[in-house]
Amino acid sequence: MKSLFSQIDFLIMEELELSSASKKTKTIYISTVISITLVLLMVGFLGLILVHAKKLSDHVKENMVLNIIVNDGAKEEDVFALQKQINANPAVLQTKYIGKEAAARNLTKDLGEDFVEFLGYNPLLPSVDVYMKADYANNESMKIFTEQLLKTPLVKEVIYQRSLIQIVDQNIREISLVILSFTIILLVISVALINNTIRLAIHSQRFLIKSMQLVGATKGFIRKPFMKYSVIHGLLAGIIAVILLLFTLYVAQQQIPEIRTLSNWTEFIDVFALDIGIGILISVLSTYFAVSKYLRLQIHDLYR
Repeated sequence: MKSLFSQIDFLIMEELELSSASKKTKTIYISTVISITLVLLMVGFLGLILVHAKKLSDHVKENMVLNIIVNDGAKEEDVFALQKQINANPAVLQTKYIGKEAAARNLTKDLGEDFVEFLGYNPLLPSVDVYMKADYANNESMKIFTEQLLKTPLVKEVIYQRSLIQIVDQNIREISLVILSFTIILLVISVALINNTIRLAIHSQRFLIKSMQLVGATKGFIRKPFMKYSVIHGLLAGIIAVILLLFTLYVAQQQIPEIRTLSNWTEFIDVFALDIGIGILISVLSTYFAVSKYLRLQIHDLYR
């Protein structure tokens, strides 16, 4: 008998609050989409920063030159054969042959005076400038590559800036670690924020959930419409965030044209897809756990 009175009280209260709850729900769902959009916008910004940072680091590494000094008197066809052999190495991005005359012109331009005329001869040797791929532009890989080259009788010396490569590697690791740490912290905060917003939205529907349960609806049937809307909200928020990110990227490229050289649309698309996926995943999981909570509660617990 007591249980029957409890159900009657619940149905009366549910009837009184249903109309106001429906109005509140629309407002809360709009705020949910906005909250998810803002969070995904920040996550997307960090993703684009990581992509640009990686592209910038690759650009710097691939412009580090390794000079192969050739023995004096080496035949030009032999040097070209060596250059062809170096180009076949999977670690090499490109090479450039610099003859004695070209080397003299470059040094004269740098010095601002003709040193050949002053000395009476050209002391410079032919060389091959080697540019490594970004993944191999580190001291360990270059050391192995250099040791292989020095075994070639044609090669007199191999020169590259070991200290500069070490500094670049260290700075890139530190910057990547800072950005990655900030991304993880932001993601945790974002999940908590979105989860609380969705829980608030589901809270306004608690009487509807319980009334459906009282009339015999299964848990899966009750969850279905909420899960459907959670996917829609996450997808909508992700699309809005991607549009804002594209607009920001366009404005940034207009203001700083050099950014276009660092653009990698394949990785950008991956960031946008991941952003939308995160929005849907967080929205779906938060909705699932929030609905499950109210399915487990007793009638009298709904008034707390």
